[in-house]
Amino acid sequence: MQKNKYWIICLLVVVITISCDSSRVFDEYKSVPDQWDKDNLIEFKVTPPDSINSYNLFVNLRNTEDYKYSNLFLIIELNYPNGKTLKDTLEYEMANPDGTFLGTGFTDVKENKLWYKGYENPFIFDELGEYTINIQHAMRQNGSVDGINKLEGITDIGFRIEHSKTN
Repeated sequence: MQKNKYWIICLLVVVITISCDSSRVFDEYKSVPDQWDKDNLIEFKVTPPDSINSYNLFVNLRNTEDYKYSNLFLIIELNYPNGKTLKDTLEYEMANPDGTFLGTGFTDVKENKLWYKGYENPFIFDELGEYTINIQHAMRQNGSVDGINKLEGITDIGFRIEHSKTN
C-alpha cells in the first residue's frame, strides 16, 4: 500500500510539472545513436496550431563530456507545406572559455536550449499544413575543409515551439 502511494505522488508531480509549461506548443526529442553521422538528418514534422500567431523556435540539444568542442555548427532546414525552404547554417557556443559546458543539468549530461527563430522577430507559420524541420551537424576540425564524419558527445536533438511573449 505504501509503495502505491509513492508512485501516485511521483506521477502527480510529473503531471503537474509538465502541465505548467503553458508556453509549449511542440517539444520533441530524437536520440542520436552512439555518434552523430554528418549525413544523418534529424527530422521533425510539425503541424502548427494556426497561421496568425507568432512563435519562438528552438533546437534543444543534450551533450555529454565526450563532446570535444566549444561550439557547434548546425544546418537547419525548414520546409513549408507548399515546398518553400529556408536553410540556415548556425553556430552555437557550447562551452565557456575555461572549458566548462554551457547548458543545464547536474550530471555529465547538459541540456541546451538554442534559439533558432524568434527572439526579437517571432516566427509566424504563415501557411497551414505540415512543416518539416531537418537538422544536421556541420562540424569540422580547425584548418580542415572536410567535415567531421562522426560527432561524439551529442545524445539527443530536440525541436521546440513556444508561444511568443509578444502575442
